[in-house]
Amino acid sequence: MADRVVPPATLIIEIDALIQSIAVDAQAMLAEWREWDIAPGFQPCAQNLADYLALRRHDLRPLQRALMRLGLSSLGRLESRVVPALITVRAALAALNGEIWRAPVDDDTFFAGDARLAAAAEALFGTARRTRSAALMVTCPTEAADDPAFMQHLAARGVEALRINCAHDGPAQWERMIAHARAATLPGAPPMKVFMDLAGPKLRTGKIRAHHHARHVFTGDRIAIVAPDAIDCKVPADVRFTMTCTLPEAIAAAAPGQRLLIDDGHVAAMITAREGPMLLADVVRTRDKGIKLRPEKGINLPDTAMAIPALTAADRAALAFVAKHADGIGYSFVQNADDVAALQAELARLRPHDWDRMALVLKIETARAVSELPEIIVRAAARQPVAVMIARGDLAIEIGFARLAEMQEEILWIAEAAQVPVIWATQVLEQLVKEGMPNRGELTDAAMGARAECVMLNKGPYLLEAIDWLDTLLGRMEHHLHKKTPQLRPLASWA
Repeated sequence: MADRVVPPATLIIEIDALIQSIAVDAQAMLAEWREWDIAPGFQPCAQNLADYLALRRHDLRPLQRALMRLGLSSLGRLESRVVPALITVRAALAALNGEIWRAPVDDDTFFAGDARLAAAAEALFGTARRTRSAALMVTCPTEAADDPAFMQHLAARGVEALRINCAHDGPAQWERMIAHARAATLPGAPPMKVFMDLAGPKLRTGKIRAHHHARHVFTGDRIAIVAPDAIDCKVPADVRFTMTCTLPEAIAAAAPGQRLLIDDGHVAAMITAREGPMLLADVVRTRDKGIKLRPEKGINLPDTAMAIPALTAADRAALAFVAKHADGIGYSFVQNADDVAALQAELARLRPHDWDRMALVLKIETARAVSELPEIIVRAAARQPVAVMIARGDLAIEIGFARLAEMQEEILWIAEAAQVPVIWATQVLEQLVKEGMPNRGELTDAAMGARAECVMLNKGPYLLEAIDWLDTLLGRMEHHLHKKTPQLRPLASWA
């Protein structure tokens, strides 16, 4: 049965009620955020984010369908302009109801959010190439410290930003990388922006001790997790492996009934018991042929609330260099607004006069960071330029691979509502970068990166070839898609 046409007068009442509800709920959010002394330039962004969060508390699907039936906007692309979009739809309904059409907002007001987002992206990453609007960020390998040609190749290809991972190398190598990057700047072109990632707390496997001559861990096996100095402790007779964890605080925080994931989720276990400082866990999923446990593999505890500061002692030591040399900071393991405040306080100590000019990249890689994303963004952007990195590797482990696609969409929406740029990261064209030939799935994934303001490539032997592929791919996709909005250019394939 066809949908019944809802009269415009009825929809006007519904839109008015929605606008009023949003105003009340958004004001309550803003009242909490204002204690962070939001800079004037970000105030309209915070307002729009609060409006969007208030809007998305409602199930809009019946309203969307009724508006579509009348040939009006379904409200499905209003992230950057919540209230102007609602007011405009209401005005169109009024015209359909017999009132004289009056444009409720001018063009500059309607598209102000888009303009703020574009300006923020340009400030962070510089002017993108004419062939594409999304910027490119490239992770520097160790070799870049001693190979000036590497930066020259990047500059020739129009790469806008560099990422230096502070978990690797050291100040001497970092300084040479930056010097090579500055020297590679082409005449008339802006220098590549330099972003430096803080390592954050390392939740990793340490020493591994096998029992009963075990070589691989299988589904059904029991493992013990202990502090770094307790590898030789006594364990129950049915334990097949003892492994240390680099962060004892994580062991203390975890509890029976919570999940334990090792090595990018290749080993999935459930914590079943605690015996003093020791955790015992049963492996519930791994490969049929088993997995060899190794040191320095990632550990994830997605159900565990860990009071571990995102800013470690090593990060504080690296910040002295980063604050002096970098254009922006990648903040690993940021979990809440307090983590942001801690980093900003340290920056203010190191650069008291202009710390708030440094860009801050919020790396969203845990379930807790996702749940507190709006507050994290507002606390950061209240004082300095901000971008959000969708760190999809760790995030997939934390929330589950089945939810990753859904969650990366929602992060894109929240960031657009806050009018802050997004960096599409982790394993972009990974097979091409490592082996020289892409697979079909990663080409589609990279194409979807056109919805972000920046796409990041990791290091590998075929990095330059991947840049060329990505440059073409992003340039073509942006003619078809801008954020959530399809761009209806003429289709040449069937002309």
